[in-house]
Amino acid sequence: MGRGGIGGGAAAAAAAAVVENTDSTRGFVKDVKRIIIKVSEAATRRTVERTSMCQLIGATIFQVKQLNFEGYEVILVTSGAVGVGRQRLKYRKLINSSFADLQNPQTDMDGKACAAVGQSGLMAIYDTLFSQLDVTSSQLLVTDRDFLDPSFGNQLRETVDSLLDLKVIPVFNENDAISTRRQPYEDSSGIFWDNDSLARLLAQELKADLLIMLSDVEGLYSGPPSDPQSKIIHTYVHEQHEKLISFGEKSRVGRGGMQAKVAAAVTAASNGIPAVIASGFAIDSIIKVIRGEKIGTLFHKEASQWDCSREVTAREMAVAARDCSRHLQKLSSEERKKILLDIADALEANEDLIRSENQADLAVAQDLGYDKPLLARMTIKPGKIMSLAGSIRAIADMEDPISHTLKRTEVAKDLVFEKTYCPLGVLLIIFESRPDALVQIASLAIRSGNGLLLKGGKEAMRSNTILHKIITGAIPEAVGKKLIGLVKNKDEIADLLKLDDVIDLVIPRGSNKLVSQIKAETKIPVLGHADGICHVYIDKSADMDMAKRIVLDAKVDYPAACNAMETLLVHKDLNRTEGLDDLLVELEKEGVVIYGGPVAHDTLKVPKVDSFHHEYNSMACTLEFVDDVQSAIDHINRYGSAHTDCIITTDGMAAETFLQQVDSAAVFHNASTRFCDGARFGLGAEVGISTGRIHARGPVGVDGLLTTRCILRGSGQVVNGDKGVVYTHRELPLQ
Repeated sequence: MGRGGIGGGAAAAAAAAVVENTDSTRGFVKDVKRIIIKVSEAATRRTVERTSMCQLIGATIFQVKQLNFEGYEVILVTSGAVGVGRQRLKYRKLINSSFADLQNPQTDMDGKACAAVGQSGLMAIYDTLFSQLDVTSSQLLVTDRDFLDPSFGNQLRETVDSLLDLKVIPVFNENDAISTRRQPYEDSSGIFWDNDSLARLLAQELKADLLIMLSDVEGLYSGPPSDPQSKIIHTYVHEQHEKLISFGEKSRVGRGGMQAKVAAAVTAASNGIPAVIASGFAIDSIIKVIRGEKIGTLFHKEASQWDCSREVTAREMAVAARDCSRHLQKLSSEERKKILLDIADALEANEDLIRSENQADLAVAQDLGYDKPLLARMTIKPGKIMSLAGSIRAIADMEDPISHTLKRTEVAKDLVFEKTYCPLGVLLIIFESRPDALVQIASLAIRSGNGLLLKGGKEAMRSNTILHKIITGAIPEAVGKKLIGLVKNKDEIADLLKLDDVIDLVIPRGSNKLVSQIKAETKIPVLGHADGICHVYIDKSADMDMAKRIVLDAKVDYPAACNAMETLLVHKDLNRTEGLDDLLVELEKEGVVIYGGPVAHDTLKVPKVDSFHHEYNSMACTLEFVDDVQSAIDHINRYGSAHTDCIITTDGMAAETFLQQVDSAAVFHNASTRFCDGARFGLGAEVGISTGRIHARGPVGVDGLLTTRCILRGSGQVVNGDKGVVYTHRELPLQ
């Protein structure tokens, strides 16, 4: 009964786009065929009140058309006839009223009259919008007493089955014009009381596989949706949530709205029909529900049996990581070292599984047409796991950084001050593309005693998931598996970025857009770099054979890396020289596209454009000529990103001037920019490269994940206005 996907030829794109948000508990949607959708009453009401709001109900209809095309059987239940009729009757009454009538307006209108007038108008909206999509719809009006007839159910199913076979969309509505039912608080014995309970009843009568109830909010909240403390409940468990949620008159989820939807969803779920309450104003909420994404609130008969029935909030995840980090800090250095060695062994033992999951990620990424640099960053190549394991063992063999004493000072007699290293606390790392980053970051966090929350890109979700499982599997229960949390839903990032009282540092690893966005959305300190605009300057005294080796390595060794050369600066005296010609030819042979500067070499058959405004391409390189070393320094300080910059020269004075005056996190002399790496610097690994000026700068290893604290050991001393205290401030040897 299941369907192959949404969107025909775009199925692969759809599948990849939702990996990040897919909820494993919603896997049942793959077997869904018949769907009943209760259209948001707010959408229909607003459509009547403001014509421009037709796009809201139109978004629902467009999704219904898409599902219909894919072979799903879609049935709509709609509200709004009374609202449409009331608007029409108000208008008619206004134009036919006398001046005396207007002086004494009557606000009450007969609801049945409104319903009778509004039915045709409501269906006109559906007919018009469906017709524009080349879809046929039909109206079916029912009343409470219809269902009292034992034969009605069979007749109803026959009619609906016929319509669905013809690809016609049945649109149900209660016939309020002739309904005899009373409100549930007046008579609780009715078969249904509103269109929400009608949708639930039809789901049972028509044997639906899924009931989707659209609302004017994203789902069921723990409190009023307008309250910042309220959180959406993604999976409703009756025993857990029934008494926690109140429906008040002043709440947007108040009586007659969300309360009715929850009652209908609970009943449907108890009868074996899963139900989801989701936003009717999101343009793709229905499609996301069918894909199994974690949106809205799910009601399911077996929800109470799921481990995830009690959802872990962003705060709970961060607090758990902090608590586990404190357990980790209690361990001896050898015990923490053993955890790392166990992780290294586990990675090597599961290499085939890791690479299999990575290949699955790559297959989807290739189908989506991702560019080669991104695919290169995603790929776990043969030998990579062994290399990662080696880095982990190198980190394990480092001197224990926790509680390492940096300074001891005698403040006064028998009063000793100590400054020691200590972990930062909880780190949130948001990274793109590279699953190997997860391993490096986790290893550094464990060695430095920090809790860790990781959010990788959706393109490498399977790779990240298996790596996380293997790593946390090696963490002993005495510490806790929640030491390292893997955030799978991008919606959770916003909540995490608000937790400046629990999370101590955010490290984004990715594009300029990602880093800038993170910095704008959080009060938590952010460590990292937005750009990797690295320069290599060839001075007039450079050895050109050396220059060729360095420049080729800096650009071609790994073009997608942040420490790859972006701009080649050349002393003007080298223009039109044989050595530079040879270098440019070699770059072009390697596939590097060279953009010429204002006085670019005559042989370059490329546009002359501003070096810092051409479209980014990892195989592109800008060539600029400068007057001297000071011009090169000024150019780098003005246009660079303070990442890594290099001078190639045999002039010692020029080299020292460059090294002292270039204001970057890493400055090299006669060495490729590709050396700017935690592992190559002997740090074991890195969580990223920081171009900031507070805390760590350059490749950030274990030391960059530590801060300091002050310890004072006394023997009963008090300040008392500094009376009787003799300050010695004598440096003491480290112990």
